[in-house]
This record gives sequence, C-alpha cells and structure tokens, in this order.
Amino acid sequence: MNQEIVLLDGAVGTSLWKKTDDKHPVWSYNLDRPEIVKELAKEYIAAGSQIILSNTFAANRSFVSRESGYDVKAIVQAGVRLAREAVQGTNVKVMFTVGPLMELMEPFGTITEAEATAMYEEQIGAAMEMNERPDIIYVQTFIDLSMAEVAIKVAEKYDAPIFCTMSFAESGFTIMGNSVDDFIAAMEQHPKVKAIGLNCNLTPGEAIPVIAQFAGKTSKELIFKPNAGQPKMENGETVSGENAALFVKEALPALDYGVKYIGGCCGTDPSYIQLLKAEIAKR
Repeated sequence: MNQEIVLLDGAVGTSLWKKTDDKHPVWSYNLDRPEIVKELAKEYIAAGSQIILSNTFAANRSFVSRESGYDVKAIVQAGVRLAREAVQGTNVKVMFTVGPLMELMEPFGTITEAEATAMYEEQIGAAMEMNERPDIIYVQTFIDLSMAEVAIKVAEKYDAPIFCTMSFAESGFTIMGNSVDDFIAAMEQHPKVKAIGLNCNLTPGEAIPVIAQFAGKTSKELIFKPNAGQPKMENGETVSGENAALFVKEALPALDYGVKYIGGCCGTDPSYIQLLKAEIAKR
C-alpha cells in the first residue's frame, strides 16, 4: 500500500448492531457486551485498518445520563481498554472518538459553553488519564463548528494529536451553516489538530465534491470517511444503500485530492475496508 495513505476503519455503531438483536446504545456494549466490541475491532485490523476507533463516540454525559446505571468514566475507559487489547501485538493505533452532544449549544440550543466544556472534560479526561491511553483524539461528526472547537480546546490540554471531521451536506455546508472554508480557517488556529476532513451523512460520490473544496487550502492532512448510503430494508434486514464494490469505486477518487486517511462511516463494515485496501494497493 502507498505509504502516504493510511487506512482507517469503518462504522462502529451500525456494525455492532449487526452483531446483536439487543439494539441498546452502542457505548453500553463496552460494559454489557465487551466481546463483540473487541471482535469488531479485531475484524477491522484483519481487514487492514491501520487506525481503529474506540467505541466511545456518544459516551458523554448528555447521552449516558439518559440511561440508568451507567457512568461516563467506566464506559470510556472500558472502550479504550477493549481497543487497546485488540491492537496488542500489532502496529495499529487507537483513535479515541468524541462526538457531538445530544443537544445544541446556545443560542440554538440550551447547553452553555461551560456545560459543554465540562462534559468534554469528563469524557476526554477519562480516556487520557489511563495508562493505556489512546494514540489520537478524534473529534468527529460535528455539524456545529463552535461545539467542535469546545471539544478541541479540551483535547488540546493533552499530549496527543487531534483529528477533526465535520458532517457536510452536498453544498459543502453543515446543517448549522458552517462552510468548508469556515472549518479550515478555524482549524488552522489549532496546531495540535493534524488532520481534518469529512465523515458521515454523504455517500462517497456525494462527498467527493466536498473534499475537493479542501484541496490546496489547508496545511492539515485530509480525512475522508463517508457513509455507505442510506440504509434500506431487504427481506426484513437493514442493509447499506451501497455495497462494498460501489462504495470503494466511488471513494477512490478522493485520493486524487490529497486524502491521506480514508475509511468508512455508517453502513460500512470490515468487508468494505478489506476491498478498499485491495483497490488502493492496485493504484
């Protein structure tokens, strides 16, 4: 594989739901079904992922507090530990994933900046105080640049590189009206943020014009982690809108825009990453 391209993993949430009939919040599986969390991580490693995500995306107080009997610190640390156990004996890195809060920040929602900061300090701090701490902090799937920056400012307190991706519409704007250029300008002010780009919401074909807007405009490395299309029902089962072959075919042109980190988001699984690796190797 080209040394300049780093293969990420695919979806965590939708892939874990495929492994169980109990559709609970996926972060709860760190404590209740740890075997499937570690199994999925190992499947991504076997498929060729060079960086895997911890199962901690929505493990913040705004989500966790809605389910009785769970503690943010316990969930976060279990998620990091399971990822660390999965990569043991390999060169694969662990990326601690941090997602948006359940509600918007003021003035669009009710969460104050101070409250958001406290929730991210709790979540990120739980991971970074561990002996087996993650290699990278990944702030992902944000639609509000101001909330993403709150998480980044907390992450900057720790000695770890930060990656950040936002979820854009085909227009190149988030739902909250943040453009690619807005995002780039903000990230250039954060030296610890090493890579930026997009994830979720769009299929690879829809996302290519958006990642093209990043090319040549930033000193950061680029990340491309699109969805496998809108899920649909077939024979009573939820399946991805795009199969692995179509996903990979549509995703590969992202490399022409300087993307270094490439993988998948919702609907993708280890088979998508395995095929992506094989097709990248042919280039």
